[in-house]
Amino acid sequence: MFVDKAKIYVKGGDGGDGLVAFRREKYVPNGGPAGGDGGKGGDVIFRVDEGLRTLMDFRYQRHFKAKRGEKGRNKSQHGANAENMLVRIPPGTVVIDDDTGEVIADLTRHGQQVVVARGGRGGRGNTRFATPANPAPELAENGEEGQERYVTLELKVMADVGLVGFPSVGKSTLLSVVSAAQPKIGAYHFTTITPNLGVVEVEEGRSFVMADLPGLIEGAHTGIGLGHEFLRHIERTRITIHVVDMAGSEGRDPFDDWVKINDELKLYNSTLAERPQIVAANKMDMPDAEEHLEQFKEQVAAVRPDLEIMPISSLTRQGVKELLYRAADLLDQMPEEADVEEVAEVQERKVYKLEKEEDESFRIVRENEIFIVESPKIERMMKRMQLNSHDAILKLARTMRHMGVDNELRKRGAEDGTIVRIGDFEFEFVEGSSYY
Repeated sequence: MFVDKAKIYVKGGDGGDGLVAFRREKYVPNGGPAGGDGGKGGDVIFRVDEGLRTLMDFRYQRHFKAKRGEKGRNKSQHGANAENMLVRIPPGTVVIDDDTGEVIADLTRHGQQVVVARGGRGGRGNTRFATPANPAPELAENGEEGQERYVTLELKVMADVGLVGFPSVGKSTLLSVVSAAQPKIGAYHFTTITPNLGVVEVEEGRSFVMADLPGLIEGAHTGIGLGHEFLRHIERTRITIHVVDMAGSEGRDPFDDWVKINDELKLYNSTLAERPQIVAANKMDMPDAEEHLEQFKEQVAAVRPDLEIMPISSLTRQGVKELLYRAADLLDQMPEEADVEEVAEVQERKVYKLEKEEDESFRIVRENEIFIVESPKIERMMKRMQLNSHDAILKLARTMRHMGVDNELRKRGAEDGTIVRIGDFEFEFVEGSSYY
């Protein structure tokens, strides 16, 4: 089964907690603080592995969590950083933040990698908080939480040449003739429901990758038929071979087919209309094909006189060799990275963000006799600080006084003994004191 889209959850490892410790050595009185910092949590990293071809693995494992850093140690020793978690993905994968729609990365080359969830920083030990005024602080921080998010992975087939056209025009047959690929072939629509890849050798030292992309129909750009599920793969191809049933074996007009498919490509992504295209006038071994070809050339000449039309028959292999040589020549004339760098859809979905300044705003709500303080900065600080020591409470009180929370509580009527709640913690307000 071919899987080309997956939604997964990733979380960086939490940082290790800092340690409160003191030197206790013989003949060293009042040794001072010796608590080390916690280690950094592991990052979740996506790395391209050219040995993978699908996102099948993500169908069975959808959660990826990196390990947390080790706690700080005594003697001012730093806790060990956690190892990063490497997740292998196939080339051609676009990584998208599921909440914002931001494209995190577009990974195409073997070994390329990107950090999708950063690990949290380790908490500082009490050694870091020593000052001349407080040379032996009983103060340390908890490790920072690792980044977590849901990401969507979209795989776009990496091929030099893409075969496009209505269902049952002979794309799969052509691929099976020119390469060792063995796509399913049948006399009914949508025989091909997953992209097929094949390596085409034109001559010694000259080859390219060809993809048989599932048949498109009118309205595909809105999701009709296989729609968006496989239109995205055409963006990766450097040139397209538009296969047209010149015999009109299903009662359709070849020119109408050509116009409709081109319109679908243009409506999905305008840059696809500018990509080099060769029309493979297929099924020339069937009756009326020659007559239809002449009429088709006249109609196309009125719209795109520069378009190349090459008559072929996948069944008898008539003209197939000439088609492959012409495709190889076009590829030689194109820059190698054209297919990766000029995808408009990815550019449009990029989101640019400025660094956020620290939010020092707060809000005070009164519920009966309790004052509730809501502040992102204070709540984040309380999450980091180990509030089991007098020093930690003092530091929190100083921060709140500096932000103006004290004065605002007094204005709202707070007195000695009034209960103040912040997050999951409750304190008593003490008038004229430096702490709660």
